[in-house]
Amino acid sequence: MANVAVIGAQWGDEGKGKIVDWLSERADVVVRFQGGHNAGHTLVISGKTYKFSLLPSGIARPNKLSVIGNGVVVDPWALIDEIERMRAQGLTITPQNLLVAENAPLILPLHRELDTIRETSNSGTRIGTTKRGIGPAYEDKVGRRALRVIDLADFSSLPSKVENLLLHHNALRRGLGKTEFQAGDLIAQLKEIAPKVLPFVGPVWHRLHQVRMAGQRILFEGAQGALLDIDHGTYPYVTSSNTVAGQAAAGAGIAPRAISYVLGITKAYTTRVGEGPFPAELTDEIGARLGERGREFGTITGRKRRCGWFDAVLVRQTVITGGIDGIAFTKLDVLDGLNEIKVAIAYDLDGKRIDHLPAAADAQARCKPVYETMEGWNDSTQAARSWAQLPAAAIKYVRRVEELIGAPVAILSTSPERDDTILVRDPFAG
Repeated sequence: MANVAVIGAQWGDEGKGKIVDWLSERADVVVRFQGGHNAGHTLVISGKTYKFSLLPSGIARPNKLSVIGNGVVVDPWALIDEIERMRAQGLTITPQNLLVAENAPLILPLHRELDTIRETSNSGTRIGTTKRGIGPAYEDKVGRRALRVIDLADFSSLPSKVENLLLHHNALRRGLGKTEFQAGDLIAQLKEIAPKVLPFVGPVWHRLHQVRMAGQRILFEGAQGALLDIDHGTYPYVTSSNTVAGQAAAGAGIAPRAISYVLGITKAYTTRVGEGPFPAELTDEIGARLGERGREFGTITGRKRRCGWFDAVLVRQTVITGGIDGIAFTKLDVLDGLNEIKVAIAYDLDGKRIDHLPAAADAQARCKPVYETMEGWNDSTQAARSWAQLPAAAIKYVRRVEELIGAPVAILSTSPERDDTILVRDPFAG
């Protein structure tokens, strides 16, 4: 059976939640494989809105297994809070339909505080993080001093692990002029939250192997977007994990060959939250219009997103680095009513035309978009469910985007509602 990985093909916020939810009807298992509760996925189902951050979007569907893989950093307090909020909205969440990887790293209060200190400091580079401890938790994972979910099950060995962790963090805190964390306080907090988390914990890699052997379909759900990838994004204004499809294998404990199709999600225009280069950004009334019509505010943080024209240079690049087979094109309806629409097809860097985003941050900041102008349309595309319901100019726009990015549109989304979707090719067909 075909297994599908879904990733953002821009800077995140592309509408992955709806697409994953829509595809999850065809899947048996939905897996989050990277990031943390800094991700924001909004689902609108029968007029009811669900806002997920750590839970996989598949949790909104009955009889599906949702999995948080080892590539995710897990804030146990945020996890339990989200579970309780979703239960209050009527969703059923039990150990039968939610599994958390035992080897996933934990986000602790000290991570959240360190993230906030750095982001609000007057010195250093401001990345524009969500201040939720994601980066510091990944740092500890790579530094081999992280506490992991499985450590909540063994409090006899926890004191020595906490002391080792605080040896690093308290040195940082002293240098920042902050009071030191006390091991006893942290251990007490962990003992309190552990019984709530442990019923959901298990060996994800083993369960996914069983699922594969049984011929069930797996949907891998990425967070953020490929342009925020720690290696391939607009460094240093990136997240702290790999967001490309290759991470789905490592972040879930399955073989790369188990992923048969990679679906990239991209808006019909471009948005970005936080700091960093944005060649096609619009600071005029059109940019404001895109933000207003697209409701461009972060699901989790509420931060206003920067808006601009569709950047084919960037998406063409993420199609390559992300291994994208097809695109889910979202929010086409936001462009309704514009007389003309522009697409960035190349950059001007110091007078030289280039066809990719350079790696150096200062060069990225100097890139100026080279635009191609297309005819807009006045008819509405909102809620269209077939090509026949789309204006001719809108179809022409979609086809031109396909040419420019080197990938076909497999799914076209025309509103946040689950069923307002045009399926061109089913990714599960392989």
